[in-house]
Amino acid sequence: MKIKFGSTEENIITRDEFPLSKAKEILKKETISVLGYGVQGPGQSLNLRDNGFKVIVGQRKHSYSWNKALKDGWIEGKNLFSLEEASKKGTILMYLLSDAGQIHFWPILNKYLTKGKSLYFSHGFGLTFCNKTKIYPPKNIDIFLVAPKGSGTSLRKFFKKGKGINSSYSVYQDYSGNGLEKALSIGIGIGSGYLFETNFQNEVYSDLVGERGTLMGAIQGIFAAQYQVLREKGHSPSESFNETVEELTQSLMPLVSEKGMDWMYANCSTTAQRGALDWWKKFRDATFPIFQELYHEVSSGNEAERVIKSNSEMNYREKLEKELQDLRKSELWKVGSIIRNLRPEKKDEI
Repeated sequence: MKIKFGSTEENIITRDEFPLSKAKEILKKETISVLGYGVQGPGQSLNLRDNGFKVIVGQRKHSYSWNKALKDGWIEGKNLFSLEEASKKGTILMYLLSDAGQIHFWPILNKYLTKGKSLYFSHGFGLTFCNKTKIYPPKNIDIFLVAPKGSGTSLRKFFKKGKGINSSYSVYQDYSGNGLEKALSIGIGIGSGYLFETNFQNEVYSDLVGERGTLMGAIQGIFAAQYQVLREKGHSPSESFNETVEELTQSLMPLVSEKGMDWMYANCSTTAQRGALDWWKKFRDATFPIFQELYHEVSSGNEAERVIKSNSEMNYREKLEKELQDLRKSELWKVGSIIRNLRPEKKDEI
């Protein structure tokens, strides 16, 4: 359906107009091969399987993710295979390896992309930055994308509750003339709340900016700055963490998600209202140049080049663990670990 957001009209696909029964009918002759069982692979493959699609998983044998797939109920030789075997058997190849993994495996996968097959992505990185990734697919296949706006863990969690995470969709190459129907069918099959139209470039630009911005990078920076100021001014670790993180994540964000920020402002104390309304534009103006710089670095390809170079280094995992340890051992998140374990639901589990 067409939905107007102000002066902009967008294509939005809901479960009502594209029901699961329709998706299953469209893909009834397809073997969906999920390549990679890391971030998105488990959630998407398990949801598709539980929804009644024919799904197999491809993963490097005896890796951590291979063992995870076994624990999740996939059976070697029946619906769990090596990446090469799954690439051969599938008619729709869901390329869900990491960006670095996609670059590494591409010369092998390309051999299995025979005429009439379909190639699926959940991220536009590989094709948008093809001059860097060297991912150049053949012209006689369908290529499309469905990108859940959340982690694979959340996708699975929401699915099991009968809910769904919204996803974007795009058709990059429609060789068969049925590329759009296939994309929407998988989008519904993995449990999307609704689907909104994009293109591969816009998906990766917005995704990279979001990850580095309000979703992860910027929010951690703001957490760290506010916590540090409160601690330096004599506030206790518990008070500083609760006022910085706990109240936001446990109380306010769920309400913002349900009602909107305007509702939040209207339903807090007048002191909080006045302060929030007086200060939010200062934070916007202070961070706007950073977001402009960030978008330029993403759209220019500079960020992609840095990511590919870093993720391709032999000792990347060791460096990553060091950075994560630095976060984990910071007072902010050590306090956070203690406070999370004090939540009532945690105590009930104990």
